[in-house]
Amino acid sequence: MTTAPPETVHAREREPEHGDPVGWSFLRSRRWIGYYAMLLVFAVACVLLADWQFDRRAEARAEIARIDANYGAPAVPLGDELPTLDSYDDGVQKWRTVEVTGEYLGDTFLARNRPGPEGVGVALIQPLLTESGDVFFVDRGWAPVGADGTTPDQIPVPAEGEVTVEARLRASEPEVPGRSTVGQTVGSIDLPELAQLADAEDSSYIAAYGMLVAEAPAGDHGVLPAPPERDEGPHLSYALQWYVFIVIAVSGVVYAARQEYRNLNAGSSEVDRQDRRREERRRRRGPTDADEEDAILDG
Repeated sequence: MTTAPPETVHAREREPEHGDPVGWSFLRSRRWIGYYAMLLVFAVACVLLADWQFDRRAEARAEIARIDANYGAPAVPLGDELPTLDSYDDGVQKWRTVEVTGEYLGDTFLARNRPGPEGVGVALIQPLLTESGDVFFVDRGWAPVGADGTTPDQIPVPAEGEVTVEARLRASEPEVPGRSTVGQTVGSIDLPELAQLADAEDSSYIAAYGMLVAEAPAGDHGVLPAPPERDEGPHLSYALQWYVFIVIAVSGVVYAARQEYRNLNAGSSEVDRQDRRREERRRRRGPTDADEEDAILDG
């Protein structure tokens, strides 16, 4: 009985030596499995970031829809829009115009650190005692700070006596940590805090305040804000860019695999056929500008 040489018995089990054609088997190696894992993690991260941009775009489009529906709508009585002192839905009622009649109370609160046309200033927050006996806070515009850097040199004085106010609804702002109340200045338009400062905790609107649009009779007020911008921003392009990054990463991995295949299978019939096809395509296409420039430089 003839025994086959050991090298013949184990021919399929040995590792290919340098220069031996190995096909695509290297794609099952531990190193390439690591590449796949990194590509998967990168792709998942890109998808999550793209979804985040899509969510931000949806929020911007919802804000534009609110502006279109509410900003130019006719004024309605405050009591109809806000039937209770704590009722307000920012997703539906933001920018709606309300009308209310009452009398401004004496204290003007200054919400500091507000950007304006002349730099940093304050928002003028005036409590309005309505005909129903409740207190509604009105933002009467922006004023620049004076030499002391905290309060205006002159605070606009509202009209005395009965006044009819039109204002656009905005949500109460949260308390800002680290910003304390000093005198008339407050860290934010936090309505529960303003109600406490105005000694009207049980009779104040604490969910929404109004940004002044017009009043009769008119009094002095600060700079009123410009209409909000109807711009959804670049979120859609940013989201699509994250998907482009995935395509680029996959293309890079495919290119790296092809290059490694060529290196490991150099001299094989398959690689030779690919080289001949590539050379034939190049011949039919003719020399490129880069080839002509290289020829000139070589000459």
